[in-house]
Amino acid sequence: MSATARRRPLLFFAGFLIVSLVVAGLVSSFASPDPDGLDTVARDGCTAVATPDGGERLEGTCIATHESDHAMASSPLAGYSVVGGEGTTGVAGVAGVLVTVVVAGGVFLLLRRRDG
Repeated sequence: MSATARRRPLLFFAGFLIVSLVVAGLVSSFASPDPDGLDTVARDGCTAVATPDGGERLEGTCIATHESDHAMASSPLAGYSVVGGEGTTGVAGVAGVLVTVVVAGGVFLLLRRRDG
């Protein structure tokens, strides 16, 4: 295999990574903070009531009354932000892309065909 043929996939993946990082960093900042369709449907039939500690409690017959926090709710990238910071969705998106690339690259290297 020539050096040019070997370089072409690397250039493709480098370009793909750059585009992914730009999209994750810039476009994710335009994501809506409003609940998505699943949250809306799960809360249908309930009303949010303020609690004395400043939180809210759901009352009614919706399925969201049984919800609980995820086990990773206190992790650094929970809620599409970095450590709960406002305006950090872009940083969280970039971190997500990098983690995905590292994990996928590691799996690819473990499963690749090796020529003897």
